[in-house]
Amino acid sequence: MRLLRAGGSQELIVVAFEGETNPQVVEQADQSIWLKVGQLGKMIRFFKDHGVDQCVMAGRIAPKNLFDVKPDLRAAALLFRLKERNAHTLFGGIGQELAKDGIQLIQAVPWLGPIMPGEGYRAGAKVAPPILEDVSFGYRIAKEVSRIEIGQSVVVKQGTVLAVEGFEGTDACLQRGGELAGRKGGAVGIKVAKAQHDMRFDIPCIGLTTIEHCLSCGFRALAFEPGKIILLEKDRIEARLSREPFTLLAVPAAAASA
Repeated sequence: MRLLRAGGSQELIVVAFEGETNPQVVEQADQSIWLKVGQLGKMIRFFKDHGVDQCVMAGRIAPKNLFDVKPDLRAAALLFRLKERNAHTLFGGIGQELAKDGIQLIQAVPWLGPIMPGEGYRAGAKVAPPILEDVSFGYRIAKEVSRIEIGQSVVVKQGTVLAVEGFEGTDACLQRGGELAGRKGGAVGIKVAKAQHDMRFDIPCIGLTTIEHCLSCGFRALAFEPGKIILLEKDRIEARLSREPFTLLAVPAAAASA
């Protein structure tokens, strides 16, 4: 919200979702409404009532809630038309429904640049060559897994894939991979965006909670695709990692092309 304000937004109209949206976000809005996930028609009416013709998606909907949703008539019609249900098809369909009412779903990237680190970013310890080898290996695996719409994260150790993200989400994948790394830890996590990722929605995020999962499981590093990942709580993460034998880094170009 602060980034949108700084970017020159005159009025912030916010649709928040019960059980999903941080109330502190809503406090910064000029106008807001709380809805249940699946109330698509009510969301569109709210936007139209307030003269909204462009909107961005921010935050996330927990994957499990996509199965618990109670859709209104408009959302039910959308779901009925979808042959495959994943983030791309669901949010893409929502974008199409918004467009029918003259509301354009646009990328939030122009406002998010300051929290989407590029190549060369590193926080925490220096990276040893064996870790970079795992980063390179894991990056190739993660890009392929994301290409076929399975997930966007993997966990590897010494050239072995320990965990692949499915419907459970990144943090659960990291937890599972960390447990499989054994008592000595040493796993490396990699998080990427899909090829041809539609940056209007489902932009991958890393926050302090994700970092804490890695630290609790003895990870050596968490690498991410440069310029494609939102790094939440950046200052707090960097302060936390200043005293840990762990590295958060953007995947180096050499590792990505290996």
